[in-house]
Amino acid sequence: MENTLVQKTHLKRAVKSASIIDYLELCKIKVVALLVLTALVGLALAPDMGRSLLLQSLSLIGIGLLASSAAVINHIVDHEIDAKMARTKNRPVVKGRVSRKQALMFSASIAVIGFVCLVLAANWLTAGLTLFALVGYAFIYTLYLKRATPQNIVIGGLAGAMPPLLGWVSETGQLAAEPWLLVMIIFTWTPPHFWALAIHRREDYKKANIPMLPVTHGITFTKTCVLLYSLLLALVCILPYLIGMSGYFYLAAAIVLNGVFIYKAVKLKLSKTSEGAMDLFKFSIIQLMLLFIALFIDKAIIA
Repeated sequence: MENTLVQKTHLKRAVKSASIIDYLELCKIKVVALLVLTALVGLALAPDMGRSLLLQSLSLIGIGLLASSAAVINHIVDHEIDAKMARTKNRPVVKGRVSRKQALMFSASIAVIGFVCLVLAANWLTAGLTLFALVGYAFIYTLYLKRATPQNIVIGGLAGAMPPLLGWVSETGQLAAEPWLLVMIIFTWTPPHFWALAIHRREDYKKANIPMLPVTHGITFTKTCVLLYSLLLALVCILPYLIGMSGYFYLAAAIVLNGVFIYKAVKLKLSKTSEGAMDLFKFSIIQLMLLFIALFIDKAIIA
């Protein structure tokens, strides 16, 4: 009884000590920054509709806030799993620095603000699609797919691939074929990106009883899948150039970046250990960021 009271006291103190850093961690701010970058590129590549910089900025903020809200829900839903994994055991909800109730209120607040931003600064279609992406990641993927199938990240990857489309629609108010190519790039990039991490953290996922591909099918099979998806990604990344959406600058960047990606995937496949998995995971983040920056620069050169 006395130990329980002591634990509760420590928990209350921990919750009270929550800082802005903890809330930023809940938002997965680095991941969200990358998503907003891809949304910005989608917006930049869209036909110029004469919207002001203020409205465009508010649209991107709205997309970022809803993405952050989904990330917070992920922390809440996965707190028991996170406690079992070395990579996530010190997260704010796990450690009690932010209670689940506080996190839920925070998630709801930024979701409402983000949704209002999109309705007022963009359009209802963007707001609806962004909300759909939030539900897809926070509930369909996190609550069900993550625990149900080793193909979780393939099926659930669509939600995280939506930002370029959202950026485009925020500008034009309608769907088009071109931004779906950008969605395809991120959709194809997601499996090798996450499977590389899953190979490195296989024992953590096994301990947490999460059916990631390396746990259910083994590391060798997963390495093969990473390589195959890397080859597919290289092909998909050329599509914007083939349809005239981008020029030679983007094409050159795509060839170089995907060449390095494939090299690292081949190196991982041929390795007798999992040593190169984290190297590929880290490079994949840089690769996607530089790829979309290249699209942005290419647009400026063409203009």
